[in-house]
Amino acid sequence: MTDRPISSDIPPGDELVAYRSKAGQPAIVPARQRDRGIGPFKRLVLRGATVIDGTGAPPIGPTDIVIENNRITLLKKVTGNLATAANRPAQGDHEIDCRGKWVTPGFIDCHAHAGVAYHAANGWVPPVDYVYKLWLAHGVTTVREMGSMNGLGWMLDQKKRSAENSIAAPRLLAYAYFPAVNDMLKVLHTPDEGRSWLRRLKERGADGVKFFGAPPAIMEAALDECRKLGLRSGCHHAQMSVTRMNALTTARWGLTSAEHYYGLPESLFEDRVVQNFPLDYDYNDEYFRFSVSGQMFKQGAKPGSAKWNEVLERFLEIGFTFVPTFTIYDANRDLMRARQADWHKEYTWKSMWDYFTPQRGGHGSYWYRWSTQNEIEWKENYRLWMAFINEYKNRGGRVCAGSDSGFIYQIFGFGYIRELELLQEAGFHPLEVIRSATSQGAALCGVQDELGTLEAGKLADLLVHDHNPLTDFKLLYGTGAMRLNEATNRVEWHRGLKCTIKDGVIFDTAELLADVRELVKETWAEDVPARFRQQQEAAQ
Repeated sequence: MTDRPISSDIPPGDELVAYRSKAGQPAIVPARQRDRGIGPFKRLVLRGATVIDGTGAPPIGPTDIVIENNRITLLKKVTGNLATAANRPAQGDHEIDCRGKWVTPGFIDCHAHAGVAYHAANGWVPPVDYVYKLWLAHGVTTVREMGSMNGLGWMLDQKKRSAENSIAAPRLLAYAYFPAVNDMLKVLHTPDEGRSWLRRLKERGADGVKFFGAPPAIMEAALDECRKLGLRSGCHHAQMSVTRMNALTTARWGLTSAEHYYGLPESLFEDRVVQNFPLDYDYNDEYFRFSVSGQMFKQGAKPGSAKWNEVLERFLEIGFTFVPTFTIYDANRDLMRARQADWHKEYTWKSMWDYFTPQRGGHGSYWYRWSTQNEIEWKENYRLWMAFINEYKNRGGRVCAGSDSGFIYQIFGFGYIRELELLQEAGFHPLEVIRSATSQGAALCGVQDELGTLEAGKLADLLVHDHNPLTDFKLLYGTGAMRLNEATNRVEWHRGLKCTIKDGVIFDTAELLADVRELVKETWAEDVPARFRQQQEAAQ
C-alpha cells in the first residue's frame, strides 16, 4: 500500500480516505442541519439536582445550577433553611426541575469514530446523524475522533458545525491518521517528511494524531514534533510495528496515550521480545490476529512481580494515559452475549449487522472458527489486563473511557456504556468510572479548563438522570435496565438518562432514540438501494 506521490497531491490527513475512495469506498453522509434540541438559552436553571461532579467526590444535593450564555455560573446548595425562594437563584429563561434527579458532567468518549465506511461492503452505510444521535442519547457530549478516517477535511467541517450547534452532534476533536505503516497506507518515509507533514496538519486545524506505528526513527521524530506543535497523540501499537517499539518506548518518546491494549503486554515481557506467534501466523487473517492476541498478557510478567511493578512505575513517572477500550474486544470472551445484546434488534443498522457477521476481508469479522478455547484465553487476557489498568489507576495513573464502536458487535453509544460497566468490572468504584468518563477524559484531551467537571466557569455540558447512575450503569443504556414491578408482576425497562445538554443545547434522549429506531427500521426495508444512491449523491 505504498504510494509516495499521493502526499504531494492530497492535503495532510486526507490521504487514507483518498486512497479508499479511489478503490470505490463511498463517502459517509455528513450532518448538515440540526433537527433536535432546544436552546441554548441566555439563562438556564436546573433546580434541586443531586450533583455528581466528576472529580470523584460523592453525590451532593439538592443543588441549583445556573447556566448563563453556555457557562456554569453558580452551583448553590438549597437544602434546609437555604431552600427558601428568596435565597434561591433568580428564574431562568428556561428551567429543568431536577428534584429527585441526578446531574453529572457530559461524558467524553476518548476513542471513537464518526461512522465506519467499511460497512459499505455490506450495503447502505449509516449517515453520521445515526452515530451522533446514538452518542448524544447515551450522554456523550465530547468525542476524541481517532483517525479522522472520513478525511480530516470532512472531520473539520463536522467539528465546526458542531461548535456552531448547527447539527445535533457532540463536540468533536479531530485526530488524523499518520500515514507511515505498510499495512494501511504509507506515504511518509523519512523523519523529515513526518515532521513536515505534521506541521501542515497543525496548520489545517487538527487536534491531534492517531498512530498505528512507524519505523522507529520516523516515530520518535514525529512524537518530538507533536510536542513542539502542541498536537496530542494516541497509538494503536499494531502487531506489525510493536516489536520495534512497545507502549513504554513510545511513552518515553512523548506519546500522549496508548489505545486498546497493544504494546502494553510487550512492555511486560521478561523472557522474550516477540510474542509467541504460531509459525503459520498471517496478520491479514484476522482470526489469527485476534485469537492469538488473547494469549499476550500471560506471556508477560505476573501481577505483583518485580517487572510488573517496574513497568507500572515507569509509566507513572512519565504521566502516561491508557485508553483501554475494554468494550471493543468484549465479544472475544463471550461471542453469544455480544451477538444477542438487547439493543441490536432496534438500533443496529443492517449493513453494520451484516458486516459484523463472519466474512473474509472484513475488519473485526473474524468469527469463522471462534471457539470455546479462544474465549477462555480471552477471559484470562482480560483478567490480567484489567488488573494492570486498575492498579495503574490506584497508583495515580490516568485511565480514560473510550469505545471504538462500529466493529465487533459494538454499536455507537451502547458500546460506550458497556465500557463504563467494564471499568467497574476491572475494579473501579462507580465514582472512579464517572471520573474516567469525565474529568480524566477532559485532561487527556487538554480541555480540562472548559469541560469534565461541574463547577462555575465550565461550559454547559451536563446530563440529567432520572435514576442514580452509580447504582447501575445499565440504566444508561438506550434500552434501559430490566426490572420487575412487584405490584404488577411485570417486567419494566428503566432508562436513566433523561436529557443531554451540550453547549447549553438540551436534547431529549427519548426523541433521539426514536429517531434512530426509525432510521434503522428503514435499513431493513426493500427500497434501501434507491435511498442509498440518493444519500450518496447528496454526500458528494
